[in-house]
Amino acid sequence: MSTAAIELREVTKQYRFFTLDKVSLRLEKGLVMGLVGPNGAGKTTTMRILMGLVQPDAGEVEVLGCRIPEEQVRAKWDTGYVGDEMRLFSSATLKWHLDFVRSMFPGWDEAYAGTLLKRFHLRPEQRVKGLSRGEEAKALLLLALARKPKLLVLDEPTSGLDPVARQEVISELMEVMQDEERSILFSSHNTYEVERISDRITFIDRGRVIDSDDKEVFLERWRRVSLGVPDGVTLPTLPGVIDVARSGRVAVVTANAFDPALLPAYEAAGATVHDVQRMTLEEIFVANVMSKRKERGE
Repeated sequence: MSTAAIELREVTKQYRFFTLDKVSLRLEKGLVMGLVGPNGAGKTTTMRILMGLVQPDAGEVEVLGCRIPEEQVRAKWDTGYVGDEMRLFSSATLKWHLDFVRSMFPGWDEAYAGTLLKRFHLRPEQRVKGLSRGEEAKALLLLALARKPKLLVLDEPTSGLDPVARQEVISELMEVMQDEERSILFSSHNTYEVERISDRITFIDRGRVIDSDDKEVFLERWRRVSLGVPDGVTLPTLPGVIDVARSGRVAVVTANAFDPALLPAYEAAGATVHDVQRMTLEEIFVANVMSKRKERGE
């Protein structure tokens, strides 16, 4: 039995036009993992497998030490899930939903629910059909958070929200992160949000995990180097470099394992180092995806 909050080992799920291909990932307890990928990458399929909503064709899944799907009921008592496809009952009030969830989960924190109602500017007497998309998203998050689950699984929780509503949701998640016993798996294609709240980041593309590491490690090991390259100079092939884009006498080198020794190596070949820049998480993600697709000939 795993001691991790989440562990997937070689999980595969095949559909007619898409395959989740031998996905493995591990989230330690007390940490936040950002699952980053373009639309259709496999983020939602992965999360639905974690929640027992989809059964994999192969591989092993554990959530809070419980095998999924065999022990999914036990795991769900301590797991809060919010998916982009989730909706509340339109004809019911928010109070009806609060009472309903409270009746099922003994760990419900009434004081915290009240705090979230004020923070999200929600009123219990509101009917769901009168809520905006942002208000409903915040209500769903409230219903998950007030249960005080050990694990939060959030599938694109800010999708379609306006900038203010997005900021309110992200701010609350950052508050939740102060609880070192709480684990969060958070999927998004918005790399800015993921960079703000994640301890660990996993990139997924076309059904495959293409890279996974601590956030600070990602930001530290990726660099973009601008070079001046005179006519007739051939740049050497160096370790840790995944792409060289050359236009006339200018070249831009992307390194996924930057070593300062790259710079004198290029200078020794006749190039001039103009600049060395850190890359944003979005730039790292795009470069990573394009590099892996090129390797696979896609």
